[in-house]
Amino acid sequence: QRTFVATQQGVVHLLNADRTGTSIFLDLQDRVVYNDRQNEEGLLGLAFHPKFKQSGQLFVYYTTKSAPHTSVISRFTVQPGNPNAADPTSEQEILRIEQPFWNHNGGTIAFGPDGYLYVALGDGGAGNDPHGNGQNLATLLGSILRIDVDHLEQGRAYAIPQDNPFVGREGARPEIYAYGVRNIWRLAFDRETGDLWAGEVGQNLWEEILLIQ
Repeated sequence: QRTFVATQQGVVHLLNADRTGTSIFLDLQDRVVYNDRQNEEGLLGLAFHPKFKQSGQLFVYYTTKSAPHTSVISRFTVQPGNPNAADPTSEQEILRIEQPFWNHNGGTIAFGPDGYLYVALGDGGAGNDPHGNGQNLATLLGSILRIDVDHLEQGRAYAIPQDNPFVGREGARPEIYAYGVRNIWRLAFDRETGDLWAGEVGQNLWEEILLIQ
């Protein structure tokens, strides 16, 4: 029964119960990049662990100040005994993704009914996908990822679900769940059916709403 609001500049607010104001749940302005002239970077995604009540874990997707045009997915935990504030010093980096340009960073991270974390990534930016990332299974860009953040595997801070479609394919990143997208900036799971819907930024005249299968 709580409402959280994440701002692109790097602050997650918790709306007060009487809806008259907010308190700061998590402040990451010291590590999040945001620039009005390159305004597709910043804090772009927030997802609470399905067992948040037990674990106190949440995940964020943001553009980091530690490297140019680089996206980071990190785990945070709430402060001990205080579920209304996350601990900014608890950061554990899960995944780091280099981006060739400042736009088309995707943005949404969301847990599916299967308990895995889904990550929407754009094709890297510019226009017309100049690096061909949307059709390249060797890169994470231009894809939706599906990872297991509750386990570690092969030196990663996450594990690969073994039923991901490209597990075992030579030259393909096993994190990829779906590919061939330009810039999915929002995705959500239907609470009744489990279907995965995505809002896809088109180019020139067309935008798309996608059913991801």
